[in-house]
Amino acid sequence: MKCTTLRRAGLSIVAAALLTGVTACGGSGGSDDSGGSGGSGKGGDGSPPLSPVAALLTAEKSTDGADSAKVESTTTMGSVMSMTADGALGWGDGLTGTLTITYTGGTMADTMRQMGTTSMEARYLPDAYYARMGDTFAEQAGGRHWIRYAYDDLESLGGSSGAYLKDQMQNTTPNQSVKLLLASGDVREVGEEKVRGQRTTHYSGTVEVADLAEKNSNLSQSQLDDLRKTLEQAGVTTETVDIWVDDRDLLVKKVEKGETTAGAYAQTAYYTDYGTEVSAEVPPASDTADFAELVKQQGAGTGS
Repeated sequence: MKCTTLRRAGLSIVAAALLTGVTACGGSGGSDDSGGSGGSGKGGDGSPPLSPVAALLTAEKSTDGADSAKVESTTTMGSVMSMTADGALGWGDGLTGTLTITYTGGTMADTMRQMGTTSMEARYLPDAYYARMGDTFAEQAGGRHWIRYAYDDLESLGGSSGAYLKDQMQNTTPNQSVKLLLASGDVREVGEEKVRGQRTTHYSGTVEVADLAEKNSNLSQSQLDDLRKTLEQAGVTTETVDIWVDDRDLLVKKVEKGETTAGAYAQTAYYTDYGTEVSAEVPPASDTADFAELVKQQGAGTGS
């Protein structure tokens, strides 16, 4: 039936947005606003330049300690989707914040249009993620506009991929991109470049995605083995990571790029206004459907 199809599509789309909007890769990348020259890592106040690893360790600590920032990102993945995300996130006491996620192209945008909207509000709280869908979706979900994704449910329903997603969602901060490069063992300084008028230092490297999951997650060995198989089936092996760090040792831009069986993906994100005030309220219970319950209802309705 159409209602079941729309609801299933909505669940899938929001789950994808949960991953790509905050934690992982996707978005139109590149250095179009960077005019690079081969510079050297800054040591500050005329001191000797830092090595790339030492500079990134400082940036990782400074960015992590900033607790919050405004975020803008763009994401693309083959013909499947292109999307933007805009808002503010905090990470001082678990991931919190609000983003507006808009699908701008691809098959996911087409599906969202069938549900009456290509944009949704996403609220992140320490134990769950909430997504506000359109009126068409609400008509198929008992009049409720919000879907609640408890991170524990993602783990139980998604297997190794769900466990990894839960881990990433609960530990995602801008400094994770810096950790990506530090964990890669393949980091180099590109030079000094301008990002939206700011002087920055550009660093680049290549990351083995499965190895990164092993280094930067709390998954068990069996979960890691299953995740590695999932990544291989999806054609995900390596990704390139570029970051730009300002004179305060704060991350101001990142670009991640890679390949999947669905096509090339890329994500560009900008971080500004570190320390900004962040708020995210739990939506009204009467207007909220629980992801796990919707999955059960679909299973009962389809016999699967």
